[in-house]
Amino acid sequence: MKAKILFEDRNIIVVEKPPKMPCQSDKTLDEDLMSILINHCVEKEVLKEKPYLGLVHRLDRPVGGVLVLAKTKEANRSLSKQISEQGFLKEYLTIVCGKPSSPSGEFRDYLKKLITINMSKVVPQNTKGSKEAVLKYQLIDTVKTNEYGELSLMSISLETGRHHQIRVQLSNGGIPIWGDNKYNKTFIKKKEWSQISLWAHKLAFKHPDSNELVTFYSYPYDEYPWNIFHIKKRWF
Repeated sequence: MKAKILFEDRNIIVVEKPPKMPCQSDKTLDEDLMSILINHCVEKEVLKEKPYLGLVHRLDRPVGGVLVLAKTKEANRSLSKQISEQGFLKEYLTIVCGKPSSPSGEFRDYLKKLITINMSKVVPQNTKGSKEAVLKYQLIDTVKTNEYGELSLMSISLETGRHHQIRVQLSNGGIPIWGDNKYNKTFIKKKEWSQISLWAHKLAFKHPDSNELVTFYSYPYDEYPWNIFHIKKRWF
């Protein structure tokens, strides 16, 4: 499995992470994004030592899409600061079961991570260990299907970055993500594995060296249920 490089210079590397690939090595020992990119840098620059590569932000293992990594500590500090000061734009595309109550809106919840089962849940505001989670959404289109009823394509903009945030908040809002076998009851009951319909579509941030705003895009694979919306033709 390979990761498509969208942009690279001496400061950053922007890549399209394939679904099902972990960002870092884990107990499964499956091929991971960091190892692939470190090997890429070694081979490209003919290095004798392991290069620096900073994972500034992450994507859940099942989720594909655009990701930026820092090739220097200075670039890492710059990008991390932008994230903490909400100057780092992350937008996702997702397909949910159902339809939101309004064409655009905001979900504002408090989430608590359940470490033992690698999940999160919505809890009351003052719950110990909880953190505020905020996302904004825009409904793009809704299609009726025979098997799943209404499916809706939505754009999601994150204002915070919490564990499983989009998956938890949309499920709690009554519009769980298609294919999500952790937070969508329809797919929890299915014995066979399904690919979650969540894709990191857009990144925008100030380049650590030039300070100019740069924007990168990635598009979901042409497969069900993405292909019933004709995303590239109708939306972008």
